Amino acid sequence: MEHFITAAVFNYPHETTILRHLLEDEGLQYYFENETMADLLPMYSYALGGIKLKVHPNDFITVKEILDKLDTGTHLKIV
Repeated sequence: MEHFITAAVFNYPHETTILRHLLEDEGLQYYFENETMADLLPMYSYALGGIKLKVHPNDFITVKEILDKLDTGTHLKIV
């Protein structure tokens, strides 16, 4: 996982919930960096630079398409 790249950054753990399900439905390789610390101490995520969605470089374009769909055209938006 050392070659994974950051596709998006979130401030709060609840922002990743729907996205997690969509990524799993597509069978993509991913993980959320700093997620555990943000769960334990929500305001600490700012100090860590947010919750970072890390994806395999081969899946980056697909993940960006999923993020774009969430951002426009649906009622399920990432805040």
